[in-house]
Amino acid sequence: MSSGMILREVLDNGLRLITETMPHVRSVAIGVWLTRGSRHEGDDQSGIAHFVEHMLFKGTAHRSAEDIAQAIDSVGGQLDAFTAKEYAGYYIKVLDEHLPIAIDLLADILLNPAFEDGDIEREKKVVLEEIKMVEDTPDDLVHELFTQHFWEGHPLGRPILGVPETVEALNRRTLCEYFRKAYSAPNLIVSAAGNLDHAQVRSLIVKAFEALPTDRSAVSDRAPVAVPQIITRTKDLEQSHICLGGSSLPQRHEDRYVSYVLNTILGGSMSSRLFQNVREKRGLAYSVFSGLSAYRDAGLLTIYAGCANDTVRELVDLVVAELRGIRLAIPTDELQRAKDHLKGSLMLSLENTSSRMSHLARQEIYFDRQFSLDETLDGVQRVNEDDLSRVAGQLCSNGSLSLTVVGPLDQFKLSRAELDLG
Repeated sequence: MSSGMILREVLDNGLRLITETMPHVRSVAIGVWLTRGSRHEGDDQSGIAHFVEHMLFKGTAHRSAEDIAQAIDSVGGQLDAFTAKEYAGYYIKVLDEHLPIAIDLLADILLNPAFEDGDIEREKKVVLEEIKMVEDTPDDLVHELFTQHFWEGHPLGRPILGVPETVEALNRRTLCEYFRKAYSAPNLIVSAAGNLDHAQVRSLIVKAFEALPTDRSAVSDRAPVAVPQIITRTKDLEQSHICLGGSSLPQRHEDRYVSYVLNTILGGSMSSRLFQNVREKRGLAYSVFSGLSAYRDAGLLTIYAGCANDTVRELVDLVVAELRGIRLAIPTDELQRAKDHLKGSLMLSLENTSSRMSHLARQEIYFDRQFSLDETLDGVQRVNEDDLSRVAGQLCSNGSLSLTVVGPLDQFKLSRAELDLG
C-alpha cells in the first residue's frame, strides 16, 4: 500500500492545508478540523463545543438543514462530524468530480451558521436525549464515570456532551460568542485524501475560506492530575460492567510505540492475555479488552469487562494479576505476534480515503508534521523486551489503579489493597 504525495502548507490567513494524493481511487475525503474540543471549554459551558457541532448542520444563511442534506445526497456523498476532547472534525466523502460541491458545502456550514433560536431549543432536546442514552448504555457509562473521577476537577475528565444544566443554559449569544472565537483560521486544519490535485484543492479552499476570522485567542492548558479511586454505581442490570486502569502516556511521548505493543499484548487483540485468560479459559466475560486514550499532556490505559454480577471480585483479581504479570519478561514470540498484529491493523486501517484524511489531521494536530507509514512501522518494530518491562513498570506501579463498577452491587466492597500491584 504505497502512500501518495503528502503536501502541507499554511495559507496567508493561518489556515493549514494538508493533502495526500491517492491516484488509484475514485473518491476524495475532505475534512475541516478544529483544534478545540471539550477540554477548552469553561466549566459553566460544558458541552458547548459538541452543541455547536450539532448546530452547524441546522442551516446557514444560504441553506436550510434540508438543503444541506439534499446537496450531499444528490451526489451520493457522506457528510459527518464529531467532537472529541481536544478537537472536532467535519468531513465529507465524495466522488472526485464532486469535490468543489463538498468544499462549498463545508465552507458554508463553517462560516455562516444561522444559530436560530427555534433550532437551538429543539437541538437542546436532542442533546439531552443523547446524554440520557449514555445512562442507558452501561459500557459507555462505566468509561464515562471512570474518566470523570480519574481526572476529577479537570476539563479532560468532563463528558464531551456536557451535563443537562449546562446544556439547558446555552443560548444564541453564548453559542455565537464561542463560535466566533474558536472557529478562526489559525485553529483550523483542512485535510484531504484521495484522487485529487493539490493545486486545485488549494485554490478552491483559498476562495471558499477567505472570510474566516484570524483571531488567535489563547486557551488555558493545565495538565490533569490523576486521582485514583474506587467508584461504584448501583444500577439494576443483567450484568456488571467494570473499568479498571490508570495513567498512560501522552500523544507525543517517545515511548508511545512501546505502550501500543504493551496494550496489544495485554488486551488489544484476540490473542491478548486478557482475552485468552478471562474469556477463553475461564468464560468470565463475553467482552473484555484494554485500550489507550492519549491527549496532549496525559493518557489513560483502561481495561473494560462485562461479567456476571457474582463474579466481579474474581474478575478484578484476575485483571490485577495480569497487570502484575505484564511487568515480567515477555516471551519473544508473544512480542513478535503483537508487533505483527499492530503493523497489520495499522496498514489495514489506512486503506480508505476517510481514514487517511483523519490520520493526516491528527498528526498535524499533535505533531505539526507527518510521519510516513514506514516511520511508524519502524517505531513498532524497534520495541524490545527491555522497553516493555520498563514502560510496564511505569504504567503498572503500585497505587496507580482506579476502578469503576456499574451494576446491581448490593454489598460490594473492595479495598484499595486489593488493587495493589505490589
